[in-house]
Amino acid sequence: MYVRQTSRRLADGSQVRYLQLAQKVRDPETGVPRDEILHHFGRADQIDPAQLRRLIDSLGRFLEPEEQTAVQARLEGFGPELEVERSLSFGASYALDRLWRRLGLDQALGRLLAERSFGHDVERVLFALVANRALDPRSKLAVERWVGRHVAIEGLEEVPVQALYRAMDFLAEHGEAVQEAVFFSMASLLNLEVDLLFFDTTSTYFEIEEPDEGEDGLRRYGHSKDHRPDRPQVVIGLAVTRGGLPVRCWLLPGNTSDASLVERVQRDLAGWKLSRVVWVMDRGMAGEGQRLALQRGGGHAILGERMRSGSAEAQEALRRPGRFKTVRDGLEVKEVTVENGSETRRFVVVRNPHEARRDGAERERHLERLEAEIEALNARRSGGPEHTRRVCRLKSHPTLGRYVRELKNGELRIDRGRVREEERLDGKYLLTTTDPSLSAEDVALGYKQLQEVERGFRTLKHTLDLRPLYHRLPERIKAHVLLCWLALLLVRVVERETGQGWERVRDELAALHRVDLAAKDGHFQIVTKPTSEQRKILKALGLTPPKPVQAARLDAPEA
Repeated sequence: MYVRQTSRRLADGSQVRYLQLAQKVRDPETGVPRDEILHHFGRADQIDPAQLRRLIDSLGRFLEPEEQTAVQARLEGFGPELEVERSLSFGASYALDRLWRRLGLDQALGRLLAERSFGHDVERVLFALVANRALDPRSKLAVERWVGRHVAIEGLEEVPVQALYRAMDFLAEHGEAVQEAVFFSMASLLNLEVDLLFFDTTSTYFEIEEPDEGEDGLRRYGHSKDHRPDRPQVVIGLAVTRGGLPVRCWLLPGNTSDASLVERVQRDLAGWKLSRVVWVMDRGMAGEGQRLALQRGGGHAILGERMRSGSAEAQEALRRPGRFKTVRDGLEVKEVTVENGSETRRFVVVRNPHEARRDGAERERHLERLEAEIEALNARRSGGPEHTRRVCRLKSHPTLGRYVRELKNGELRIDRGRVREEERLDGKYLLTTTDPSLSAEDVALGYKQLQEVERGFRTLKHTLDLRPLYHRLPERIKAHVLLCWLALLLVRVVERETGQGWERVRDELAALHRVDLAAKDGHFQIVTKPTSEQRKILKALGLTPPKPVQAARLDAPEA
């Protein structure tokens, strides 16, 4: 396919040229090639050049980024002799970089770096590490090859691995100051609501056999939320706002209990000058000591209570009769006050009808399976040691075991009384609060938003690849977690502003490339033209598209 030019002479003797879009085809009868006209542009002197440029630009969208950019460069007048040196993904890193600057991270790091000399730009190196977590999680050694080969980072063409580790050590040293600066910058720029802070913990393990020795060791055995009790681990705490933005993270030894975290969290945030804050924590954090610690620290809490084998007050709250009131999101709530001596505790029983139906259906499936197991075991009660082992496994099963009852003669039965007890708990959860000003609806809806923390942990582990952790030194482990936390912050800001999932935004913006070109007169960095969807995303983030020409270096003419 090509542009064909023809001419004809008019009656006054002038010559007029015409432009046509044509292609060569072979005549099916004669086999001789001939021109087939696809489109007539009309007289060359009457064609609008801007119209042709728009056509070329539109066709360029179907080319590879470097080819598209070469076409754009020729249209910009860089000359026909162009050589593509490299093509790097640019759009996603550009958006993250602008958000990084908007949140004041570059300035906060600049203040901390003012009196330090590293021989490289630590702020740019740290941004590259954070961007890698969000865009293409790799090991620190791989980041050295990632920058400048796969992605373009403004102000950083390449980075040696030694600079990466020095930057991580700096971040670990100043992690507290960085997190505080980020919080106050976010609260001001994004108008955050911090009257409710949601807190939860998770753990992540290491592929090592022995825990760290000494008081400063982080990697220790503990209660694993990854179901890997055979591996040393660390515990990570995360506090987020009701909008899902992380405001602070904590890294503690792997044997740290959730209960012991409360006073540490209260103490660390005491200097942040937060106004009225209500902490929202799940059942694992809801001990008596935690509740008293929060009150001593001047804060209030919404805590999930254990419904099975919980406190006497919790069991009393569940037994109390009363009508449920329907509130938002289809939840039903009932408020109960329980007095225990001089202390009065306020509980809210929450029921989710959708969850109740699901719990009932799931239990029926379990009971069908249990009935078949019991029938098979009762038929072979004299089966010797193997039969005994099978009975023990069934009675200790985490789900089925609660419904098993063994008679004196060794026969197994389904405990129907326990089944009725479980039916009364379908779709319910029990909450308690130390704040008398919160309505039952506020308590229920506030606790429901605790899933934002759980979503943050899922993003940390699966999107940002929190593990595997290859680091051994406590400072490097701390820096790695802080890098993941900063990446989570940027990801959540993107999702909040665009209303889209991060993976979709990332993949769309990553297709915007920066292409490095070598021309006869110098070297140029050209950005491919943003698509309409890329422009829409950048606009939602409050960002302008990157300049078409990022850099130009003209070579001196030869003498």
